Amino acid sequence: MHPTWIFWRGLKEESIMSALNWKPFLYGGLASITAECGTFPIDLTKTRLQVQGQVNDAKYKEIRYRGMMHALVRICREEGLKALYSGIAPAMLRQASYGTIKIGTYQSLKRMFVERPEDETLMINVLCGILSGVISSSIANPTDVLKIRMQAQGSVIQGGMMGNFIQIYQTEGTKGLWKGVSLTAQRAAIVVGVELPVYDLTKKHLIMSGYMGDTVYTHFLSSFTCGLAGALASNPVDVVRTRMMNERSQQNGAHSNYKGTLDCLLQTWKNEGFFALYKGFWPNWLRLGPWNIIFFLTYEQLKKLDL
Repeated sequence: MHPTWIFWRGLKEESIMSALNWKPFLYGGLASITAECGTFPIDLTKTRLQVQGQVNDAKYKEIRYRGMMHALVRICREEGLKALYSGIAPAMLRQASYGTIKIGTYQSLKRMFVERPEDETLMINVLCGILSGVISSSIANPTDVLKIRMQAQGSVIQGGMMGNFIQIYQTEGTKGLWKGVSLTAQRAAIVVGVELPVYDLTKKHLIMSGYMGDTVYTHFLSSFTCGLAGALASNPVDVVRTRMMNERSQQNGAHSNYKGTLDCLLQTWKNEGFFALYKGFWPNWLRLGPWNIIFFLTYEQLKKLDL
């Protein structure tokens, strides 16, 4: 084997290994769990708002909530304060898997393309965001299905996380646990492909402008901006994904309400109007905004740890 070839192969392997740093995985998971716990009640109201008003589903046909605040008050009054955290266990499990893989993969992919953060481009960051979003969301999909079922049905659903996990598997099979995986991957590709590059780009320009350094204020503004961008881009996919995941597999050959993701989107638009695709936008943004702020502030502080 030629010495020059051995040298270049060793250099390439070293570059890949240096890109696969464990810290972004660990910090991403910890920051994701922290942000999830802080914003979960808002996420629950978003789910309840999105599943209501389905004309072809008797269970969710009634408009029970007029908005986010009304939903919060009514859920507390009728189901108790504990109901606001219905589905928190699978949500934390989801962030422990999804958040860990998402951030770790995103940062590792960026370092495989460019060595220095200053050399990053919008195209590279968007590509890395899309890939990391698809990979992480596909792996974590069963926890997402479980979380949405528990959020939507609240106090009606019986048993804990493992009990409901087993029930879904027994009644709907493996297919039930990966229900809506294509939509989840599409949404994650949009959210991660928008949010993380927008955060990086905003942070980079704020620092390069000379007006702000690499401070908490810069991290706050950057995370607020990326939360708004992510909410605008992802809400229509989020509505369709929530409805399809919440729909139980029909038994005895009965037809499902929706033939597929496109059919669900078109039916929602046709039956309820275009703005039905933006149902739950305010709680979605009010969740993504604080979620991203808590996440990035936590993540940036964790990065400063001398480990």
